[in-house]
Amino acid sequence: MFKKILSVGGWTLVSRLTGFIRDVVIAAVMGVGPVADAFVVASRIPNHFRAIFSEGAFNSAFLPTYAGVLEKDGAAPARSFASRITTLMLIVQVALLAIALVAMPVVVNLLAPGFSDDPAKFDLAVTLTRITFPYLLFITLVTILSGILNAHERFAAAAAAPVLLNISIVAALGLTFLFPNAGYAAAWGVAAAGVLELLLVWISAKRLGVAPGLKAPHFDGAMKRFFKVLGPAVVGSAGVQLALFADTIIASLLPTGAVASLYYAERIYQLPLGVIGIAAGTVLLPEMSRRIAAGDVVGAHGAQNRAVGLTLALAAPFVVAFLTLPDLIMSALFQRGAFDAEAAARSGAVLAAYAIGLPAAVLIRSAVASFYARSDTATPLIASLSAVAVNVALKILLMGPYGVVGLALATAIGIWVNLGLLVLLAMRRDWMAPGGALGRTATAVACASLLLSAFALFAPVPLEEWTNLLPAWRSESLLAILGATGALIYGGALLAGLKALGVRLSRR
Repeated sequence: MFKKILSVGGWTLVSRLTGFIRDVVIAAVMGVGPVADAFVVASRIPNHFRAIFSEGAFNSAFLPTYAGVLEKDGAAPARSFASRITTLMLIVQVALLAIALVAMPVVVNLLAPGFSDDPAKFDLAVTLTRITFPYLLFITLVTILSGILNAHERFAAAAAAPVLLNISIVAALGLTFLFPNAGYAAAWGVAAAGVLELLLVWISAKRLGVAPGLKAPHFDGAMKRFFKVLGPAVVGSAGVQLALFADTIIASLLPTGAVASLYYAERIYQLPLGVIGIAAGTVLLPEMSRRIAAGDVVGAHGAQNRAVGLTLALAAPFVVAFLTLPDLIMSALFQRGAFDAEAAARSGAVLAAYAIGLPAAVLIRSAVASFYARSDTATPLIASLSAVAVNVALKILLMGPYGVVGLALATAIGIWVNLGLLVLLAMRRDWMAPGGALGRTATAVACASLLLSAFALFAPVPLEEWTNLLPAWRSESLLAILGATGALIYGGALLAGLKALGVRLSRR
């Protein structure tokens, strides 16, 4: 299982690195001005709907159902089920796209009400969102094909697909001179990426012989099970997206640049979340589903504990870095072109607030697997909506005194509430069984993190005296030295701690 997690994580790392290049280009070209704010809203709206109707909710219902049909009935019934679901989702997405294109001014006004005070920015956001919204249709089909591939233990193509989004946007920004402004170029890059991602996973599924066709939907046992799980999952995903909607809505009411500052910090925060947390969850869900279907509950819990331990070990250095070096990170990565020192400082403060919730964020997908592997989407729904209520309430309370930083801090607290509820409910049902090895792993991670924190707090000052002598790339060089040295310190301390505590590293 570790090999699969690292495979998915490796491709996701490539995706995040190319995404970082994309964001550096966007920051240099657009900065944190009105065009950047408009594009961020235009890219977020289809992504919000994607999280509600496809990736999160859909995958949690489709993958266990498809895997169950495949395991019990064979390949032909599984493909028939996938074909019917594909046809149904295609009909729904085409209808949603038609409605959204007509009603886009209303949609933008609901999700970014502050833009109405600036008619030019509002009109630009409407136009750009009409260009990006078709991405939702393509990515929904990508999600279906990715779920099929994952059920057959083929993770690479689905994990690699997001790389094409980043490449497409960067390529489009390189052709900005062909468009009215950089926002238009980036928006068309998003639309083109949907087609490219669909082609990638379709070809992979076709080669494997599992690509679905189009088949008139009819309701049998598998379809009924799918929709029974999908309903609560959609509501749960919608609840999470409400919190993100609140970010966009409230940030649009703050001074120009707040939306963009939130975006740049979130992109860095999402790096470990995508590479580690989502990769672990992607591999763990089918693993637990298969083991539980076969009656191997102990094996399912063992797989979960190994995933949680690996997730904690890989995520901890990012938490330390984001809490101790946020300004340096944002300055080294983005401060060029239209992105100035003030923008870097503001985004750094947001990043530090997000970091408070990062440990919980990377563990949620592993915790949710306890329920989704048993086709229980109602319990995660309750936990999610409870956390959203806390999250949104805190956003309203904290936006006044802390501005955009308050939004990120509220998000972090809400994530901890969500994880706490999931763990509590799973433990009460014996659906999660942390073992001694996991506790020892967590201890080793905590000790290595404390050592890394001391290094990150005290090393920059003497190192900065040397990097300031460089003619250029001062902050970049300082961050690179701190990162490389910190990785060696953390890795060495972690391995020594694991060995001292008797934790065996498994490659399964």
